[in-house]
Amino acid sequence: MRGIEPNRTQAGRPGGPPPGGRGLGVAAVDPIPIFCEGLSSLVHRTPGLQWLGHAGSHHAALQLCEQLKPDVIVLDSALDPNCHLSRLLSGGDPALVIITLVRDTNRTQQYLAAAIAAGVHAIVPRATDGRHLTEAIRRAHSDRRYIDPTLAALTARPKRQPVLAKTGEPPKAATARGLMPLSRREYQVLQLVAEGLENSGIAKILFLSVETVRTHVKSILRKLSARDRTHAVTIAFRAGILIATPDDAHTPPEATPATTIAPSPR
Repeated sequence: MRGIEPNRTQAGRPGGPPPGGRGLGVAAVDPIPIFCEGLSSLVHRTPGLQWLGHAGSHHAALQLCEQLKPDVIVLDSALDPNCHLSRLLSGGDPALVIITLVRDTNRTQQYLAAAIAAGVHAIVPRATDGRHLTEAIRRAHSDRRYIDPTLAALTARPKRQPVLAKTGEPPKAATARGLMPLSRREYQVLQLVAEGLENSGIAKILFLSVETVRTHVKSILRKLSARDRTHAVTIAFRAGILIATPDDAHTPPEATPATTIAPSPR
């Protein structure tokens, strides 16, 4: 599996602790390697938890969840400002517990309401300490819902999911309302198209045939009412389907975040 080194087998999901005494499998979706290293260290020293690895982009996150099937995913809100990734992850694996670490820029009633509606189980400030985060992981897994007390006031009376601003040329109505018009696989393909990959390169990364990738691209163009691949990428960024890498993210020169999933250290 490209970029993924699984270190446990899965059996008995969902419900209750993993069998055989194994801890809850925890993974992260975050663009900052040093943050993930710190989270990895926290999980390793916490009884009952097991670190699986991390992804630095949307399509890598979908690959990680498909191949390693973690019990809990910890997601940076800066990588999911419109909650599209949360919705795809929760739809793809109803047993998966999603914990969103909220940055100050996303600390609004509207964002928290959208996250909960997208299937997020726990919402915690990104600046929380290790003890509170491990408590959130455990409680979210056992209760399927946890809101940090410092954010509780923002979830008391959630408003309707915000409508995306109409910037430039809008795509179809479903996208303009802030919904995700693409399937999980189409979403992954579009991100790789945005990176400039041709169909053959996309097929290699996603373990698909070139013909299957070509079919996905045609579907993307149709759903976004795009003339060509470049136009589709432009529409997707304007509508918030694709997002720019957060300013504080660091991409090593030898790897790109969209195609790298960091394995758990042995």
